[in-house]
Amino acid sequence: TVLPGRPYFIPDIGGKKDPLGAVTFEDFFAALKGFPGNIFKALYSCFTGISPVESGNLCLRSGIDPDVPGADQPVEALDRLFNVFKERMADIDNALFSPEIIYDNKNRPLEFAALHLSQYEGQKRISFDSISEVIERFYSEKSVNDRIRQRSADVRKIVSTLIERDSKKYDLQLKQLKDTEKKDRFRVYGELLNTYGYSAEEGSRELKCLNYYTGEEIVIPLDPDKSGIDNAKKYFEKYAKLKRTEEALSVLIKTTKEELDHLLSVQASLDTIENEEDLSDIRRELADSGYIRGRGEAKGKKKDKVSLPLHFISSDGFDLYVGKNNFQNDYLTFKLASGNDWWFHSKKFPGSHVILKVGKLKQEEIPDRAFNEAGALAAYFSKGRDQSKVDIDYVIKKEVKKPAGAKPGFVVYYTNYSMSIAPDISGITQAGE
Repeated sequence: TVLPGRPYFIPDIGGKKDPLGAVTFEDFFAALKGFPGNIFKALYSCFTGISPVESGNLCLRSGIDPDVPGADQPVEALDRLFNVFKERMADIDNALFSPEIIYDNKNRPLEFAALHLSQYEGQKRISFDSISEVIERFYSEKSVNDRIRQRSADVRKIVSTLIERDSKKYDLQLKQLKDTEKKDRFRVYGELLNTYGYSAEEGSRELKCLNYYTGEEIVIPLDPDKSGIDNAKKYFEKYAKLKRTEEALSVLIKTTKEELDHLLSVQASLDTIENEEDLSDIRRELADSGYIRGRGEAKGKKKDKVSLPLHFISSDGFDLYVGKNNFQNDYLTFKLASGNDWWFHSKKFPGSHVILKVGKLKQEEIPDRAFNEAGALAAYFSKGRDQSKVDIDYVIKKEVKKPAGAKPGFVVYYTNYSMSIAPDISGITQAGE
C-alpha cells in the first residue's frame, strides 16, 4: 500500500539479489549459471531493478548471445557481461543518468530509460534533465498517439478497403488490356483474307497463305460456314471491337491508377498524423474526393484549427518543411515554396513533399549536406521508411507543376536529379525542440 503517512517498505523480491550491493563475480556467475532459462531472462529474474529492456542492453553491450542459457555460456563471455553489469551499476551509484525517450520509425514514443540504451542506436531519441520529465512526456505523447490511433481507426479501415478494391480493379483492367493485344492479329487476318480469301475452298477450316508483312507462311482459322470475304469481315469486326475496348480501358486504367495512387498517399499520411487537426484534414480530403460523407458545419461553430506542416532545421541552418498530408503538400509546393527553392519526394513510394528553402542562393552555394538531409526527410516520411535506402527525386521548385483538375498532392515534373539515401533523420533538428 502506498499512501501518505504510511511507512514504505520494499516488497518481497522473491530471492532476487540487489545489483547495487556487493555483487562479486562468483555471486554473478552462480546466479546466472543456476538459472534454467536463457541469459536474457536470467538477468532480470535474478536481480532486482533490471527490466527486460535493460537486460537486452547488457547483453548487447557485452556481445553475449541472449538466447543461450548461462550454464552454456563461456566463462569469458560471462566475465564480459559482469564487467558491463558493474559499469552500469557504477553509473547509477554515481548518478550518471541520461534520461531519454526513444521513438519508433513513425515518430511514436517507443521506450524510455534513465540510462542510455544501446540497442536503439539510429532511432530518434530526445534527452531530458530528469526522469520525471521523461515519464511525463512519454505517457502524455503515448496517450495522444493511442487516442489519435483509435480516432483514426475508421478512416484507416475505409482507406484500406478502398485500396484493396482499386487494386483488384486495376489488376483486372490490366489483364483485360493485355487481352486486346491480339487485335492486330485479327486485323492482319482480315487484310490477308481480303487478298487471298478467293482461294479458300468452300467449307475449309483454315487457309494457308503468305503473310506479306513478315514474308512467312501463315495459317488463318476459318469459319467453314462463311466465305473468305465474310471471314475477313468477321476478323475486322473483332479488331474494331478490341480497339474500342483498348481505348476505353486506357482511359479507365489511367483513372484507376490515379485514384489508387491518391489513396496510397492518404494511407501514408495516416502514418504521420500527430493531432486532431491532421486527422481532420485527411477526413476533409476524403470527403472532397467523394469517398466519405462530409460533415456539415454547424452554424456558429468554430472552424477547425489549421494543421501545420513539420518544420526542421538543417545542420547548415536551412529551413526544411515536410507535408503531413496532401493539403499540406499542395500548400508547401505551391504557396510556401518560391521558384528557387528545392522540392523532394520519394521516387517509388507515396509520401510527403519536402521543401528546402534556399532563398536566392544558387545550387552550387548550397552544401551537399542540406540536400542529403532534405532527401532523408523525404525518405523517412514515405511508405519506404522501412527500406535501407530510398530513391528520391529532387528538382528546383519552379519545375514542379500541378495538372488542371489533379487530386491534392499530385504533381508532375519532367526533369530532375535523383539520390538513394537512408531514411535516417536522427541528426536533423525539428524546429521547437
